[in-house]
Amino acid sequence: MADQKMLAKETIEKLEWLSQFGKDPEGGVTRLLYSKEWVQAQHALKEWMENEGLDVHFDEVGNLFGTLKGKNTDETILTGSHVDSVKNGGIYDGPYGIVAGILAINYLNEKYGEPLRNIEVVSMAEEEGSRFPYTFWGSKNIVGTAKRSEVEQITDFKGVPFVEAMKESGFGFRDESKEPRNDLKAFVEVHIEQGSVLETEHKSVGVVTSIVGQRRFTVEVTGEANHAGTTPMGYRKDAVYAASQMVFDLISMARKAGDPLVTTVGKIEAQPNIVNVVPGKAIFTIDVRHTDKDAIVSFTEEITAKINEISKEHGVETTINMWMDADPVPMDPKVVGIIEQKCKENGLNYKVMHSGAGHDSQIFAPFVPTAMLFVPSLKGISHNPAEYTAPEDLAEGVKALIGALYELAYK
Repeated sequence: MADQKMLAKETIEKLEWLSQFGKDPEGGVTRLLYSKEWVQAQHALKEWMENEGLDVHFDEVGNLFGTLKGKNTDETILTGSHVDSVKNGGIYDGPYGIVAGILAINYLNEKYGEPLRNIEVVSMAEEEGSRFPYTFWGSKNIVGTAKRSEVEQITDFKGVPFVEAMKESGFGFRDESKEPRNDLKAFVEVHIEQGSVLETEHKSVGVVTSIVGQRRFTVEVTGEANHAGTTPMGYRKDAVYAASQMVFDLISMARKAGDPLVTTVGKIEAQPNIVNVVPGKAIFTIDVRHTDKDAIVSFTEEITAKINEISKEHGVETTINMWMDADPVPMDPKVVGIIEQKCKENGLNYKVMHSGAGHDSQIFAPFVPTAMLFVPSLKGISHNPAEYTAPEDLAEGVKALIGALYELAYK
């Protein structure tokens, strides 16, 4: 197996090198889809891949591929992640999977030579949705689910049209009349955890079995705004009082349900939001996640009933709008099994777990046998310049990927 110290050194050096493209004056990295910084990063990665002897090309939309050709060129094992960042993000989220993929392929080529199947690393155009109101543009184009009609009319926060930004970067739309690729036999994505499970349990690698499903709601509670001094407590229709009981009860219900269910009230607004007025309206959001769809449905039905019950008790009107309903995405059991077996064989300190965040793997999974590997995130911090993974853990993730790619491409 590859030398850990050397892998750690190479991985962090390449991540720091890539972070110069979009280096944010406020710290961290801002590298948004089809920006100047994004174009520079993709072309820098292209040059690195070419220098390593890979066959390199862009697809129509700007996904970058580097391929180590195998004896059977009709079958490809794919790895990689996304090159874009959030605004003022860290240097690991996305790029680590690309860097790990290139280093893994280099190691396998040097040690074992030509594989039976192609091994390909992809630097995907976009995943975050940070510039335009659209996510997974890169992976959705690879599997053929992206539609030009979905982006033709959208603009970024400065009013720049998606299509204009894409064309200025040198790219265009995929030919939707053509079938998507049929050579992909597996996809393995390596990513930072963006949570604190691995760090808390002192594990260096996570073998991901599923990506959680999500339901998101906006709840609007309408009472009656009134004078804070002249309205007795018993006469009030206080929207914040009702909403606060709703929030307390639904979070308590989630805590009682236990892992892997998580529920978050992330945004709360009061109207008119004035110190001496009884609030006439309260608005809050709910984010519910679980690895099992039936559990999500059951829990959200329970909290909906509870919210309506509290609304009736307080004499207020409540509307509940569900605006996101994404199913959980299981990883491929066979690929997961291969990864876990190689982790055992190579003595890696790993944990089998699920992902609480969304990733490109959830787009691939319905079409290509897919699995994910995680490495720890310090304090679970991500989407932040303070994002950090220890170099030795970065190296362990690359070693896990090497083992998986060897088994998938050489056996």
